[in-house]
Amino acid sequence: MGLGTTRGAFGKTSPEVPLRFVQFTTPSSGPRPGIVAGDSVRPLNGLASLGAFIALDESARTAATQQLGDPVPLASVTLHAPLRPNKNVFCVGRNYIAHAEEGARARGEELKLPAVPTIFTKAPTAIADPEATLHLDGRVSQRYDWEAELAIVIATRCKNVHEADALDVVFAYTCLNDISARDLQNATTQWFMGKTLDDTCPLGPWLVTPDEIGDPQQLEVTLRLNGTVKQHASTSSMIFRIARIIAYVSQGTTLEPGDVIATGTPEGVGFARTPPEFMQDGDVVEVEVSKIGVLRNRIAIEAPVAATT
Repeated sequence: MGLGTTRGAFGKTSPEVPLRFVQFTTPSSGPRPGIVAGDSVRPLNGLASLGAFIALDESARTAATQQLGDPVPLASVTLHAPLRPNKNVFCVGRNYIAHAEEGARARGEELKLPAVPTIFTKAPTAIADPEATLHLDGRVSQRYDWEAELAIVIATRCKNVHEADALDVVFAYTCLNDISARDLQNATTQWFMGKTLDDTCPLGPWLVTPDEIGDPQQLEVTLRLNGTVKQHASTSSMIFRIARIIAYVSQGTTLEPGDVIATGTPEGVGFARTPPEFMQDGDVVEVEVSKIGVLRNRIAIEAPVAATT
């Protein structure tokens, strides 16, 4: 789904500077959607959120991009998670071969690649803003782990999407960190509790449309912890490609505009390291996806309450 009219609205001439959709505030205004071009943000007038913009039909979205507000310096705004969908974020587990291998090795199991995508979800209350401090409860877990991911945002209501057509229902791509409480995740065969704690799904910093991305299977996904690279891989090494994921998730399930799908994480997670590593209070974690940008957050872990005797 291209937004060539948006490029025309900005008179864009440099292919190196993608158009980016954001949700932002200024010191004098509440949250609203906009488009970043260069060092400015132009508000999408008359809309409360990017979700409302995506829910418009394509002609209405085009019209909205022709009625932008006055530019605001990017340096003066606060960016928020681009979307807070009405339902859970769909997530794919074990979708990079090397990550599946490291997980099996850490658990002392034989590697068995999944025959179909492994799907779990994260509640909307887990979503957090770019640059925000993530307040993770140490009374609940002391094993918070990182997972850098490319995320998909759905453009249109759809169901039973054919794999050949699946990329046509994508509105945009963004960065996501699937922070996981490993002790809770591994306590049962269901991963939900370890994946859905508050502030464990930072998202952003913006949405980049498919015409800017090109082939989504040729992106680099990187995670840095306090400046040290912990994960780095190409989306070309996914077990299930993005089109396959969309087709699978949409089988018998209606996807709606603004739905978010996280596509899995590469190797290099903390629990599989020797010795295992987990995020600590004060850490800074960065997820970077090529052609999109950097999602950065600081970690704040509340210490567990001391036992009384």
